[in-house]
Amino acid sequence: MTPETPRWFTSSYSENGGQCVEVATNLASPHGVVPVRDSKNVSGPALSLRTDAFTTFVAGIKSGDM
Repeated sequence: MTPETPRWFTSSYSENGGQCVEVATNLASPHGVVPVRDSKNVSGPALSLRTDAFTTFVAGIKSGDM
């Protein structure tokens, strides 16, 4: 694994109900993106969200706005 390879993880808050996403935050600093993918389809496509968009999304979830 190189620093360019996404290191995928699922939130510890996931309930293992199969409706989870995985994120790879290791690419945030060097590339300014946070890849997101469906945990049920790990070989499928991934979205690359800008770090500011991902941060806003997470803040909205935590505050209950989303």
